[in-house]
Amino acid sequence: AARSRGARGGAGAETQVGNDLGSPEPLRWLLRSPFDRNVPVQLELQELLLDHVFQRLGVSSQGCVDHPIVLTEAVCNPLYSRQMMSELLFECYQVPKVSYGVDSLYSFYHNRRQSWPCSGLVISSGYQCTHILPVLEGRLDAKNCKRINLGGCQAAVYLQRLLQLKYPGHFAAITLSRMEEILHEHSYIAEDYIEELQKWRCPEYYENNVHKMQLPFSNKLLGSTVASEEKQEKRQQQLRRLQELNARRREEKLQLDQERLDRLLYVQELLEDGQMDQFHKALVELNMDSAEELQSYINKLSLSVEQTKQKILQSEVSIEVDVVDSKPETPDLEPLGSEQSLEDVESINEFEPLFAEEQPEVEKPVAAVQPVFNLAEYHQLFLGTERIRAPEIVFQPSLIGEDQAGIAETMQYVLERYSKEQQAILVQNVFLTGGNTMYPGLKARIQKELLEMRPFQSSFQVHLASSPVLDAWYGARDWAVEYMTREEGWIARKDYEEKGGEYLKEHCASNVYVPIRLPKQAPRTAEASAPSRASGTGNPCEQA
Repeated sequence: AARSRGARGGAGAETQVGNDLGSPEPLRWLLRSPFDRNVPVQLELQELLLDHVFQRLGVSSQGCVDHPIVLTEAVCNPLYSRQMMSELLFECYQVPKVSYGVDSLYSFYHNRRQSWPCSGLVISSGYQCTHILPVLEGRLDAKNCKRINLGGCQAAVYLQRLLQLKYPGHFAAITLSRMEEILHEHSYIAEDYIEELQKWRCPEYYENNVHKMQLPFSNKLLGSTVASEEKQEKRQQQLRRLQELNARRREEKLQLDQERLDRLLYVQELLEDGQMDQFHKALVELNMDSAEELQSYINKLSLSVEQTKQKILQSEVSIEVDVVDSKPETPDLEPLGSEQSLEDVESINEFEPLFAEEQPEVEKPVAAVQPVFNLAEYHQLFLGTERIRAPEIVFQPSLIGEDQAGIAETMQYVLERYSKEQQAILVQNVFLTGGNTMYPGLKARIQKELLEMRPFQSSFQVHLASSPVLDAWYGARDWAVEYMTREEGWIARKDYEEKGGEYLKEHCASNVYVPIRLPKQAPRTAEASAPSRASGTGNPCEQA
């Protein structure tokens, strides 16, 4: 649920529940859930969700919900959570009776067949948790149930982290909603994780199996609404500004070169006049070794000064440039071979695309019109090893730094708590259910793990629920229709008032009820009289 703040003072606050939210990404920071993993802990939000459900189901009774309720709960649900839920249903909604069950056991109940045994090992993997549930003779063995705190939520967060590190430019576009979509449509479980990673190292295998996901993007260029006349005027102003800048720099450069040339010519005159001491002293100041080097520098500077003067004259003659009707001529720039400054070259390079845009279409080749940068390809995600790395965390939680056992280790640990005969019975019906078991290849992976842990030539069978997401609802429906007229499994209002909200009536798909047993306290009179007899006439304070 998401509750918006509305206007100031709390007026106009709006609450959206479930699918009414639309896209959850803009409201993700406002989202609230009554669950801590799979256990309801915030009953105010739970009441909000139940109001939404009863309204959508069309319950029209006034002041109460005059219907029996079948409700799923977590495996080995805490008594306090069940007590608060029973109190909400009986006191707030006035329901006639309620029944609690485990979702994965309802799915197991719905998928039973004539040839299936009543016992089995249920592997349920959902959004927050994964459970290993042994069922013996139709009843849950709660003492040997195990939970792994990993599910589809952690896989989506891990995949989001991997892709954000791979594509830092699309950090905001890689949302949890898109990651869940990728998990549902593109991910799979590798039968042998290490071997599958070795396959992905082959370029040919990568090209054949990589999936590409297109992110949304806008092809609208900035400034496309500006009129063409304004663009041309802006280009002309920029061109004139560049010409003025280059002319100013040439004049500054000419002045510096002329001063340096005059200095070198003065040193050369010292040599011609025979003033050798002053000449050698001047050479040391100029960091030169001989008269030949001095003459070389004089020749170069003279040539540079003459070229600069010619270019200044040419730029004064052709100062006006028509950028509309003809191809604009570049301002009089010095050739790369001459000693022009780096700033001049950089400023010229900035406007090279500007000049290229104004060229007539006849002179411009067709290939030059094609954009070098493909915006659509830039907004593509390439899904390679991420397809197997994200769902692999339920088998190897250490991939995300979790200090837990995976499904295979936990399954072996549960089986080892039974005798060999019971193990053989349980592995004959290994049942997979829950939304996180819908990955392709999960059944084959479980079979491989069982083959490694079971004795040589022993048999086992692995079954996948017909609809892993909805079979819990179908199983609860089947149970409700079959047991509607019976008292087994139903908690009536009389039971709630007599035995408390934590009370549970067991049935084939329920938890095991463990009542609260408080230790009996000895009477206070006997405890107080015992020390007085032992101490006799002692200190009254010590006796007290």
